[in-house]
Amino acid sequence: MKECSTWAVIVLSDLALGWAYWTAALLLQCPDRGGLVGLWGLGVVKYIILYFISSLLADHGTPEPALRRLSCLLCLLCPVTETGRMLLSKADRPYVGPHPDLTQVPLSILASLLACIIWEKGLSGERSAKTKPQIQGAGQLFKRLLPFFKPDVFYLITAFSALIVGVICDTFIPKYQGEVIDMLKTSVIENDLSYAIAKLAFVSIGSAVFSGTRGGLFMFILSRLNRRLKHLLFHTLLQQEIQFFEENNAGKLSSRLHSDVDRMGRTVALNANVLVRSTVKTCLMLVVMVQLSWELTVLTVLEMPILGLVQNKYTTISQLVLQTVSGIETVRSYNAENVEIKRYNAALEQLRAVKRQYGIYSSTYTFIRRVSIVLALQCLKLFFLLFEHLCFSLLDDQSCDKGPFFGIMYGYGDTKSSVGVISTVFSYLNRKPKRQTAGDLAPQQLEGRIIFENVSFTYPSASSEKTRVLLTSFSCSLRPGQMTALVGPSGSGKTTCVSLLKRLYEPQEGQILLDGEPLHKYELKYLHNKMAVVSQNPVLFCGSLKYNIEYGLTESNTDKVQQTARKINAESFFSELDNGYDTDVGESGSKLSEGLKQSIAILRALIRDPKVIILDEATSKLDVLAQHASCLNRTVLVIAHHLKTVEKADCIIFLENGEIVEEGTHRKLMDKRGRYYSLKEELFKQGNSCSI
Repeated sequence: MKECSTWAVIVLSDLALGWAYWTAALLLQCPDRGGLVGLWGLGVVKYIILYFISSLLADHGTPEPALRRLSCLLCLLCPVTETGRMLLSKADRPYVGPHPDLTQVPLSILASLLACIIWEKGLSGERSAKTKPQIQGAGQLFKRLLPFFKPDVFYLITAFSALIVGVICDTFIPKYQGEVIDMLKTSVIENDLSYAIAKLAFVSIGSAVFSGTRGGLFMFILSRLNRRLKHLLFHTLLQQEIQFFEENNAGKLSSRLHSDVDRMGRTVALNANVLVRSTVKTCLMLVVMVQLSWELTVLTVLEMPILGLVQNKYTTISQLVLQTVSGIETVRSYNAENVEIKRYNAALEQLRAVKRQYGIYSSTYTFIRRVSIVLALQCLKLFFLLFEHLCFSLLDDQSCDKGPFFGIMYGYGDTKSSVGVISTVFSYLNRKPKRQTAGDLAPQQLEGRIIFENVSFTYPSASSEKTRVLLTSFSCSLRPGQMTALVGPSGSGKTTCVSLLKRLYEPQEGQILLDGEPLHKYELKYLHNKMAVVSQNPVLFCGSLKYNIEYGLTESNTDKVQQTARKINAESFFSELDNGYDTDVGESGSKLSEGLKQSIAILRALIRDPKVIILDEATSKLDVLAQHASCLNRTVLVIAHHLKTVEKADCIIFLENGEIVEEGTHRKLMDKRGRYYSLKEELFKQGNSCSI
């Protein structure tokens, strides 16, 4: 209510100032009623007065943006209109100055109010506090996207130059077509017909050439943009912690990497093409059409505000869905699902009502235009033939082509609706890994001494209803030349120790030291080369045996691969294959036996000459590897190993519920008759005397 009264005060103030000016101009008999200088001076004075009044009525002393826009429109409409009339005046109809008509003041105010309402409620949307953050966020996202086009500046300049030249040629094609047709319609062929045909051919060929150049360049720029974005996004994804991949499945990440990036690049690049082309063409068309007939121009652009209103409703619905889905936790916390459903249905109902009104208007408008256009054009044809010498073919139904207007509306709406996709892609690009940054420590010599100092770890999965404590104040030492075995029931924390050593997770408390330095201070590449993990079910990739053995290494060395294979007595297995080390393993190693898979995993570990070897869920094949590694002064950690290997371990650590229950050699723990002894007896009774 207060907002309406403020608007009313501004409108009445403008009406009073306008009438006062015109009355004074008439009474004082000013030359040309003050002319354009007087109108522009009146506009400046009115804006100062209206701004002062609106500031007094505002709560915080600053007028609302919509009120400032209305004040500008009220003050500038008349001077801008008169300036346009002066610029478009012809020699036979010279400009004589503003008309001293007092009815012009309320009419200009009414036009300003109508334009302002259409803009605020239609084209610009409902600028409430709820939608402002989204609009500002859209602007920030597009600004963030601009630097990605920097490598393509030259191609962009060339593409937009070709676009502008092509649009100029498109705009003049109807004009020159009209000239040619008018010459052909006359009984006497003009002498310059060939010149008119040459101009038409020139702009037609220019339109085709520059349009093709523009399209090809934009597609080329789009492919380069997608490549850069996908490379950067893939690089960012690979830096994330393991928890991130547990919370986001592979299909979802693949969709973000390909579908969303493609859509984002396509939306920005192609809509920029559409918006610029449509804007340039619209401006040129309006200039030409206003020069030909301002009445037909008004008829053509009459339905544009309604189109803007329909497009804005689509955008509002997209923003509503994005806002609800992104804030689903808040929605669910406050049990507001039904409220959001009602809001969405209300928005759909508003869109349906607007589209119904637009359908009625469009049908009526099309009927009236098509029925009356023939008679109107015939009258205009005769009139302009006698007085204006206008090209009549320009005044047909094609001159009312609203393609560029639709292009602007579509490009703006589609770009604004794609904010959700762009925001999703940038949310991944902006994401910082929730782990400590790797250092640059890479010593030439590494002993392999590992110390767990009061390490505590809680599984951070968001899908778990209850937090799982996997390690509590865990402390132990792993020494070079010794084999340490971790045993215990399932879920006791054995695999967690391996994950922490590989830096797949970071401990919440305590630290892990490697040769006296925290693990995170080492280079990741150096750390992974010096610490090898061999599991019972190794992950193999499509490619050759040699590729999987050397996976992750920068240099290829066939001799070293063969030498390492001989050390573990696996050379004979590989030599029996048809293609030797070049044999394709198939998807996930489907073409290989389990024994060959295990041999590849062992070779993959030993070829790096690691100082720490971790055997996770290993089989008897790895017993030899464990003994071989410990003899070479390497640190060996065995997880749930074969019973014979566990018995040979220099130290056995029994874990239960994330805590160390017992620690010692096999003989010492058996004599103690504690949890290790009980587990061994339990396995023996179950008939599984081979493994723990």
